[in-house]
Amino acid sequence: MDQRIKPKAASLLSYWTLRYFAILCLGLAIIAVAAVYWIQDTARDNRLKTSGLLVQEISERIASSDGELAIPGEFEPLLKSRFDYFNVDKDELCLIITDKKGHLVFSKPKISEYELKHKLTDDLARSRDNRFLAVTAPIMGEGGQQGQVALLQSKRSLTYSPNEIVLVVLLLLTLILCGWITLYALSRKLSRPIRDVAQSARQIAAGSYDVSLEIDAPEREVRELIGSFKDMALRLKQLEEWRALALAGVTHELKTPVTSIKGLLLAVREGVVNREEAEEFLEIALKESERMEWMVADLLHYNALSSGSVEVKNSPLQVKLLIEEIVYQWGLIHEGEQVSVTVAPGGEELIAGGDALRIQQIIVNLLNNALQAALPERPLRIRIDLTAQEHDVDIRVQDNGSGIPAEEQPQVFEQFYRGEAKKRKVRGLGLGLTFSRLLARAQGGDLILDGSSDAGSTFVLKLRREPG
Repeated sequence: MDQRIKPKAASLLSYWTLRYFAILCLGLAIIAVAAVYWIQDTARDNRLKTSGLLVQEISERIASSDGELAIPGEFEPLLKSRFDYFNVDKDELCLIITDKKGHLVFSKPKISEYELKHKLTDDLARSRDNRFLAVTAPIMGEGGQQGQVALLQSKRSLTYSPNEIVLVVLLLLTLILCGWITLYALSRKLSRPIRDVAQSARQIAAGSYDVSLEIDAPEREVRELIGSFKDMALRLKQLEEWRALALAGVTHELKTPVTSIKGLLLAVREGVVNREEAEEFLEIALKESERMEWMVADLLHYNALSSGSVEVKNSPLQVKLLIEEIVYQWGLIHEGEQVSVTVAPGGEELIAGGDALRIQQIIVNLLNNALQAALPERPLRIRIDLTAQEHDVDIRVQDNGSGIPAEEQPQVFEQFYRGEAKKRKVRGLGLGLTFSRLLARAQGGDLILDGSSDAGSTFVLKLRREPG
């Protein structure tokens, strides 16, 4: 079997630090190249201007009144002092002084007439060698131009600035070091809470929901991540606890009728009861089997709807007529009980989209819950109001029963959840409201608890409004 080895994933710290560092180095390298080019260009211009001043001074020192060029005796020391003052590299230059006929008068270092022709062009204006630049100045006297001073300097000496280049390199290294430290610190600070969250996620995956994330992060996004993760962990813990309780409750609720049926049937088979009692036992066993069948059907319906395998139709419905028909059929079943259901007047023109059978299941479940919440000391009164919203049709079912305690209201739509009072009065699985809300949402609507107190409870079924 071909199993490809997946490359090991890099940590957030190393992944982003290396990439940010590479981008930083690239950007600073471009800046450094531009800075060095600018420094060299500026240095060349400045040194050419300095060389021009030096050449101009030399030409003024050599000029004579008799028309003949004469090199002063103190010229060599003067030349050395000027080279030192102007910071001219003596090893990278050549000073040439010629008369008006172009003959060599003085040179430093010493060159011959033949070498002169190889260094300067015929007009003595520029260097023949592309590696050198020539700065010239005429030697003027009373009779006109007496000669020319030419200073040849290598392009390398004009552009080479070791101090400036060293400074640029030091600045570049300093910026890279500071940038790397900053990026490393930021990436490390960002990766630490994510790493802790990942560790807590592995802890939850192992079945332990008691996570501790005591991270004081100043970033809003990181705080939201940690807060959401804590809420998720708490929610998963609650769901796991509810799942265990629900499993125990479902087991208990299904075991009770099975045990009861088995005991009743054994009593009938063994003949420990007479004929009238046997018929009564069989009737009780039949009711228990019907109750068990109802609970199993609830489980099957809930699982089917949760998995999306239940088909829900979507057709325009006259809400008023549908609710009146549902109430009429439910009243026939509960005829003789102290309960009255009233559908408020109005709403004949309301049209909603949905599945009539599924809406009937929701309304019947709400009516049954209201009946179970009835108080012995007062007759049960149920009122159904139909109101139109901008996009919805609200079916409000209000009763005057015992109500739902405030601490139980947030969990009434949870699967397998049953309040303490309901556990004592009615056996069931706690899937009625959960299933009803799933049916409502499958039709594009919703089911909400609008309020509950000692005076009764109000549920609102919202359906999509269709144009009339």
